[in-house]
Amino acid sequence: MSMILDEIRTSVQAKSPLVYLYTPEEERALRLLKTVADETGAAIRTWSCVGGLEGGDRAATRDPVEALQTVVRENIAGFVVFKDLPPYFGQPEVVRALRDVYYSNAAEQRMLVILAAELNLPEALKKEVHLIEVPPPDSDEILHQLEEIRDSDAKYNLPDTALQEVTMALKGLTETEIRHVLHRVLQHGNAAKDELIDEIFNEKKNIVKKSGYLEFSPPRWGIEGVGGLDNLKDWLVKRRRMFTPEAVAAGVPIPKGLLIMGVSGCGKSLAVKAISSLWEIPLFRLDMNLVFSGIYGSPEETFHRALRTIESVAPAVLWIDEIENALGIQEDGITISSHIFSSFLTWMQEKPPMVFIAATANHIQALPAEIIRKGRFDQVFFCDLPTADERVEIFRIHLARYNANLDDFDYKMLTVQTEGWNGAEIEQAVISARTEAYHDGRTFNQRDLDISIAKIVPLSETMEQQIKTIRSWAFSRATPASSGGRKRR
Repeated sequence: MSMILDEIRTSVQAKSPLVYLYTPEEERALRLLKTVADETGAAIRTWSCVGGLEGGDRAATRDPVEALQTVVRENIAGFVVFKDLPPYFGQPEVVRALRDVYYSNAAEQRMLVILAAELNLPEALKKEVHLIEVPPPDSDEILHQLEEIRDSDAKYNLPDTALQEVTMALKGLTETEIRHVLHRVLQHGNAAKDELIDEIFNEKKNIVKKSGYLEFSPPRWGIEGVGGLDNLKDWLVKRRRMFTPEAVAAGVPIPKGLLIMGVSGCGKSLAVKAISSLWEIPLFRLDMNLVFSGIYGSPEETFHRALRTIESVAPAVLWIDEIENALGIQEDGITISSHIFSSFLTWMQEKPPMVFIAATANHIQALPAEIIRKGRFDQVFFCDLPTADERVEIFRIHLARYNANLDDFDYKMLTVQTEGWNGAEIEQAVISARTEAYHDGRTFNQRDLDISIAKIVPLSETMEQQIKTIRSWAFSRATPASSGGRKRR
């Protein structure tokens, strides 16, 4: 809060006639302005499209032009806060009236503040208006709010040991959203920390859902449900405590992002989903098809809003699936939408530390050097076809998921039968076998799997040349996701 207060104080000292306060938190913004007004001895008057101009003829001044002309005509001093002005910026009379306010501030004793949740600044006013963007509450403000809520009711018992973790989870929410979440959970008495964090994730899910092009991915897949990929899993496990206040305070480098490339069906998406459960932070998938569709405005503007939304709900994982298609990259490395691609590269360098990017790619040869060079992602992993031992692990995971007796299966035979198979094909074989057994009213057994496996033609046969090309490209460009490394399967 002190940073925003300093910005407002600087605007006062600079005698800026027009200030645009960009924030969805109207109550908090007015409180900040009142703090500065009390320091300077200035008065505050507000205007809204419903209530008109405070301290005057409210009915007459509901019209924004009349309200602005009243400010000039009566030479009103101090802070004059207009709450609902941006929707009227399409009217040239409103823009003209604002310019008149700007040039009529001869005594330099007035600051007209446009308070809005959306950034909608006319081109004609960009030189006159000083823009201040108010970020969500920081850690100190959230801690203060937690203390106030705990003190407000004796039954609100949040342990001191949970304060730091809950504070980190609440970052990105507004004061009002924080208050609603805490009241909703703490009203039941002794709320467990995990219950409170789950409720916070639900609130963030609702925020993102309103955007339309961001999808919340629930943390239903644990790292133990990922077969093989031990190098990748070890990398994730070692970084599971990085998104904590303790890590930030200790100066530990916060992970930026991860690119997982490789053969289709080898667990890239599943590994990304497991990050959410392992790190206990929400995962959001960006649907670039909706971004490019034009439903939500121009692709560039929509993409920018998506990144801003993710920043607002941090800490979070941003999942970009099939990044080579998502960013409009063709096979020859040419980008269809160079503006989005360049914006994304810039954002990766400047994004908040509490946003982790998880990207997957199939056509890895289509990725330009700019996206895979060190500094963009912390690590680039290559997922190859699973080894024999990894196939056994994958079989056991899926068999256990469908309540099979694990001791009834010949895993050595299964690995021979599935040489060159990917994890998705193994899963489908188990699903098909389980379905047939259930239909016949029988116990799920080895013979069901044998029949199911015989009917599947693996991708390694139908796309043999493409897989060889992918392996050749990744040999010296990526870290193997499995300890089997670059050995041939």
